[in-house]
Amino acid sequence: MAIHLSDHFTYKKIFKITIFPIVMMIFTSLYSIVDGIFISNFANESSFAAVNLVAPFIMIVGTIGFMLGSGGMAYVAKLLGEKNGEKANQAFSLITYATVVIGLVVSLAFVFLIAPIVRAMGSINTNTSEEMVTEAILYGRILIGFSVFFMLQNLFSSFFLVAEKSKMGFFVTLAGGITNIIFDALFIGVFKWGVVGAALATVSGYLVTSIYSILYFGFKKDLIIHLGKTKFSAKIILKSLYNGLSEFVNNISFNVVAIVYNIQLLKLLGENGVSAYGIIMYVSFIFVAIFIGYSTGISPVIGYNYGANNSQELKNVLKKSLIIIIITGIIMTVVSELSARLFSSIFANGNEELLNISTEAMRIFSTAYVITGFAIFISSFFTALNNGTVSAIISLLRTLVFQIAFVLILPLIFGNVGIWLARPVTEVASLLISIIFLIVNKKKYNY
Repeated sequence: MAIHLSDHFTYKKIFKITIFPIVMMIFTSLYSIVDGIFISNFANESSFAAVNLVAPFIMIVGTIGFMLGSGGMAYVAKLLGEKNGEKANQAFSLITYATVVIGLVVSLAFVFLIAPIVRAMGSINTNTSEEMVTEAILYGRILIGFSVFFMLQNLFSSFFLVAEKSKMGFFVTLAGGITNIIFDALFIGVFKWGVVGAALATVSGYLVTSIYSILYFGFKKDLIIHLGKTKFSAKIILKSLYNGLSEFVNNISFNVVAIVYNIQLLKLLGENGVSAYGIIMYVSFIFVAIFIGYSTGISPVIGYNYGANNSQELKNVLKKSLIIIIITGIIMTVVSELSARLFSSIFANGNEELLNISTEAMRIFSTAYVITGFAIFISSFFTALNNGTVSAIISLLRTLVFQIAFVLILPLIFGNVGIWLARPVTEVASLLISIIFLIVNKKKYNY
């Protein structure tokens, strides 16, 4: 039975509408994870550190597509809830075309900026190898040069949900993930192309998902939303950017924090520290992807019912979502604690020092998962309510302000362990802020 945004959502229906977005986010995370696995096992240690050093900058560029996708999704879902299908189609088309233009401009700028940025990072520790710096620049230039396709992938992953085609979105993402894995095995494992092979394999996945999505939305005119003619409207673009501000802040901040982590780790632990953080992030990508995927999947339902003034269903979805988030967080913490050494060994490739550092760090990090999903969901909840301000504040505090403060302060108190403690302490502070905003805005939205 098909599920529609106007339905009453039981746990079963929530599962059905969110399972594909969750799996989509996991497969999207696998792009970098698969690169890491192949590089760590088939290339050298400098190559693995190089990829982890430059990855945050690549993700910052690609975040634009996620911002327009999340913000545009909320806006288009609201228009559909108001029974304004024609305007929803025009808005979707305009947002897509704007992503291409913005993406090309930003990509071109960062292709030239990546070299001086990476060299500045490498100069922090005099023991940083020139090989790592060179490979980081090469990997970064290839991916950033094709990042407009990464942006489109992020954009369409959101709009497949609005079109009530989450299953199709999953299969498109799956195809991109499989393409990436096949070419990683070929380019890195067989041809021994190292970071160049990893970058080209990732780009291949982007191309598969983005090009197919353009053709799908362009030719399937029977969809709820589809690509077509539109009129330029700065208001629609700005509204989408505003709605997606929290997602933009969240992703930008996450990667800025990763850069700060790398700076601290280069100072204290050298290249092994950067590699250990990379290992933790690869595992974290999977767990956090589940929370993000759930929040993304349920957002169109929230946006639709907000537009339809159905406060009863808003209450229903919020209550059930919080219960799901809490149970999932507990399970994640237990799994990560028990499997920390196993996960670390996948990437350590016989480096005992790296294995020990990453295992200890992962066990400290794991304590955060029990509450991580709460702030992610509440931020996404306010985005779906078209309140980008509250959503952005939660994201900014959680992913930037709190983490940078604790990353810089806690090592002064607890030594190297303080770097890893920054994450769980940040999540506790974010939980408190999210609860406050949820209570303060309850009467306004009647949830």
